[in-house]
Order: sequence, then C-alpha cells, then structure tokens
Amino acid sequence: MTILVTGFEPFDGRDVNPSQAIVEALAQRAPETRRARIVTEILPCEFRAAGDRIRTLIRELRPDAVVSVGLAASAAAIRLERFALNLNDSARPDNGGDLATGRPIDPDGPIGYWSTLPLAEMLGAVKARDIPAIISNHAGAYVCNHVFYTARREIERLGADIACGFVHVPLMTEQAASLPAGGATLPLATMIEAVECCLDVLAGVSASVPAAEPAVAR
Repeated sequence: MTILVTGFEPFDGRDVNPSQAIVEALAQRAPETRRARIVTEILPCEFRAAGDRIRTLIRELRPDAVVSVGLAASAAAIRLERFALNLNDSARPDNGGDLATGRPIDPDGPIGYWSTLPLAEMLGAVKARDIPAIISNHAGAYVCNHVFYTARREIERLGADIACGFVHVPLMTEQAASLPAGGATLPLATMIEAVECCLDVLAGVSASVPAAEPAVAR
C-alpha cells in the first residue's frame, strides 16, 4: 500500500509549520518498520500552487490513500476533518499574496466532498494513546481546505479508488514561547505519534475500506 502524506511550509509569519515538521519526521522513519510505503511532500501555502501540486502528485503516484496534514493555530487537539468545502475564503493572503474572498475552488464542482478516510477508527486509535483528538466538521476555507477539496476532486475525475482526507494539528509546545499565555499546543513528538497512528490504522484497514461516499449534491 502507498500512502501520500503532505504538509505545508510556514505561513502567517511563523518560522515553523508543525505539519512540515511532522511530515519531515515521517520521511526519516525506516521503511522496513512500516506497514505501508509512505511518500511525503511539503506543499507551498498558496492556493493555486498547492492545488496544482496535489493534483500532479495524485496523477503521477496513483497512491492508495492521501493524508494531508495542516496547521489549525486555534486547535487544542488533533482534528480529523470530515468535509471539504468548495470555497476559498480568508482574511489573510496566502504566501503568494492571493487574498481569496468567497471564491469557489471549482465553479463546476460540487459544494463539497466527504473525507473517505476511516475517521472513527483513526479517532479511536489516537485517543487510545491518550492524545486529544476530535472529528471536526470541515477544514475551514484557507489553503488546507483547498488542498483537501482539490485532492478529492482530482480523485473523482480519475475515477480512482483512493482514500483521501485531512488532519489538522495545533501549534507545537516547542513554539509556546511565542504564543499568548494559555494558548493550546501539543508536543511535536505527540503529534507525530498521532499521525503515525492514523497511518497505521489506514494501512490496517486498507483491504476493507468501503467505496468513497459520493460528492454532496450541488
């Protein structure tokens, strides 16, 4: 089984993006210790460039699953995202200066897509490690959601049986010195463990993952 795992470069003036640190750590793990082949990529935090790159990766790799990881600075737990919206909408520009306001990702696409990852099983496995985790109803409307939606849209276009979804992570405890007092964080090692746990669940259920749910009606 091949799983494509993506993170993002830093954005919003931060020096480090936890999703990048997580994905780079996963890339260093010995392949023989894994239940699946993991292919990693750090995406630009830009709507167009990130969307173009995730489409290319899916077409070229034809992985069995896609798990994208991104930062939700307001999160207090690992967030397994349930839904991708056909919407780019943000109060801040992306790293390329694109300020998207109320703009559909694909004018011809459906309103949204469900995650096709085994979210309940992943949630149970992560919480069993005493790591705070929740299922969140949607991934926002910034570049994270753009990548999630674009990936699901590309998979639908290809007619491929590829599980796909998104995981949001909070800021790292290692970044706490630069945060307001009381801001929620998790240690990097804990977040790496959580994502590894999700990948293990995905690899373990790969033979029995149901067919992808249809797109939400327009």
